[in-house]
Amino acid sequence: MTLLRSCLTYIAVALFSMAAVAPCPALAQPWQPQNRPDVSGREAAVVSDHPLATAAGYEVLRRGGNAVDAAVTVAGVLAVVRPHMNGVGGDAFGLFYRNDSGTVTALNGSGRAGALATPAFFAERGLTSMPSNGAATITVPGAVAAWEAALERYGTISLAEALQPAINLAANGWAVTTTLQRDIGSSVRRLNEGGQAIFAPGGSLPPVGSLLTNKALAGTLTSIARGGADAFYNGPIAGTLARFVEAEGGYLRASDFAAHKVEWVDPITMDYAGGRRVHAMPPNSQGLVQLQQLALAESFDLASLKHNSAEYLHTLIETKRLAFSDRDRWVADPRMAQVPVDGLLNREYLRTRAALVTETAAAAVTHGFGETVESDPASGDGDTVYLMVVDKDGNAVSWIQSLFSSFGSGLVEPQTGVVLHNRGGGFELNPRHPNIIAPGKRPFHTLTPMIVTDGGGLRMTIGTPGGHGQPQFLTQVYHNIFTFGMTPQQAVEAPRFIHNSGVRSQIEDRVASEVMDELRARGHRVDAVAGWTATLGGVQVIFIDPVSKARRTGADPRREAYGLAY
Repeated sequence: MTLLRSCLTYIAVALFSMAAVAPCPALAQPWQPQNRPDVSGREAAVVSDHPLATAAGYEVLRRGGNAVDAAVTVAGVLAVVRPHMNGVGGDAFGLFYRNDSGTVTALNGSGRAGALATPAFFAERGLTSMPSNGAATITVPGAVAAWEAALERYGTISLAEALQPAINLAANGWAVTTTLQRDIGSSVRRLNEGGQAIFAPGGSLPPVGSLLTNKALAGTLTSIARGGADAFYNGPIAGTLARFVEAEGGYLRASDFAAHKVEWVDPITMDYAGGRRVHAMPPNSQGLVQLQQLALAESFDLASLKHNSAEYLHTLIETKRLAFSDRDRWVADPRMAQVPVDGLLNREYLRTRAALVTETAAAAVTHGFGETVESDPASGDGDTVYLMVVDKDGNAVSWIQSLFSSFGSGLVEPQTGVVLHNRGGGFELNPRHPNIIAPGKRPFHTLTPMIVTDGGGLRMTIGTPGGHGQPQFLTQVYHNIFTFGMTPQQAVEAPRFIHNSGVRSQIEDRVASEVMDELRARGHRVDAVAGWTATLGGVQVIFIDPVSKARRTGADPRREAYGLAY
C-alpha cells in the first residue's frame, strides 16, 4: 500500500503540473543492474562523449553561460580529444529547446558536395558505386559554421571564448585513454603520412597515459577563434585544404568552401503515448526513421512484454527493418530531391506497415511508399560524438557531430592538422535514386539528435553515436525509460541489440541465452556481443523530472561518455 500510495501521489502531482506522466520512480525495475551511479542536479547538466569535454561545458555553465555557450565549448573540445570521430573537418546537427517559448529549432550544419561532384566525375575514374573513404568522399566540412551560427543566434559568449579550452588541449596535449587506444590503435595505420605524423609518430598510437598533441590544429582553431568561421571557409585555411583535396584526387575547391552556408530548418515531430512529442532532424538526416520506429512500435503492446524478451526484441527488430527500407529508398537532400516526409510519417500508413510484422523474421523487407529503386547506403563505422546541455533557465541543446568512419576519409592535412571526413560516402551513384550525388547537394546523414517534450515542457534530450544504429539504440532507451520505468543511467546501460542487414543482429550477451535461442527459432541470425563495446553505441540522456525538475543524466560506459550536473 505504501508503494501504491507513493505512485498515486507522484502521478497526481505530475498531472497537476501539466506534465505528461513519466514512469513512477518507485516502479523503476530494481533488477536492472547499474554500472555507474546516477548523476543529477537541480539547475543544470551536461553530458558528452568525453570527460574533458563535459568538464569544459560544466565550467561554462558554472560561470553563468547558457546551454548553447556550453554546447559549442564542448563541441570544440570533442573535436580535439576524439579526433577519429569528429572535428573541424566534419559535420554537425543541432536541436535547440527554448524554455521561454517552448519551441524547438533545428540547425543543419552538414556540408555540400563541390561544384565538380557529378556522377561523371566518378565514372571517369571507373567507379560504379561510392567509395567509402579517400578524397572523393570529402564534402565541405560544416561543423565550424554550425558552431558560429549557434552562438550568433542563442549564445552569450564569443566563438573565441568557446574555443579556448579546445585550443589549450590541442597545443598542450591530452592523455591517451584505454578507450582511445582501443578505438584507434589499429585504424591509425590507415592514415596518410600527415595523419600518422600527428597520431602515430612512432608508427603506433602512443601508450595509455602519454600525451597526444595536435599543434597544427591548435593553430587552425586559433585562426578560427580570431576570425570566426570566415577564417576557415575563406582565405589561407580553405585554400590549403582545397589544394590538398585536389592533389589527393577529390572534387573540392576553394570556391566550394567559400559557398558553404548552414541552414536553420524546422524539426520534424510526432506525438506519442503519454502526451509526449518527439523532435528530430528532417532529411538529409535519418531523423524520420527515428519517428517511424517509435510510431510503428505503438501498434504493439510493448508494456505487456517483458523487457528484452524474445517477443519484445523481435518486434523492435522487425519494425526497424520496415523503417529502414523506407529510409534507404527516400532519404536525401530535400532541396534537391522529393522526399515524401508527410506520407512516410502518416499514421495510417505506418499502421499498415506495422501489420506486416509476423511471428517470424521476414525473409525480405521492402519499402511501402513509391516505386522500388535499388540503394546501397554507405555503412560507416559510427564514428560520431554526441553532447547535450540543459541550463538553469531550462534551455537545452541536443548536438551531434561526426566524421562518419574512423578518421573519416583517412586523410589529414598536415599544415592545418584537420582530419577530413568521408560524409560524401553517403551519396548514391544510381541515377534513379534521390540521393544521387550532385553539385551543391548534401548527402544522406545518419546523424539523429533528439528532443522529447510534453505538456510540462522539456522532458528529455537524447542522442548517440553509432551510424545506422542510432535510431535503433534511441528507440530502445526511450522505451527503457518511458515503457519500463528505468532511471536514465539504467536505461543507457541496459543490454541492447543492433540489427545489421537481412535477418542478422548482434545482441549483448547480458541478454539471456534462451532469449537468443528463441529469436533464432523465429528465423533471426543472432550473434552475442561480449562486454561493453562501441558497436552498440554510446547513448546519452538528460531527463527532466516532471515533479522536481531535477536534471537526471545517463552516460554510456560503452564509450567515454560522462555527465555532470549541479
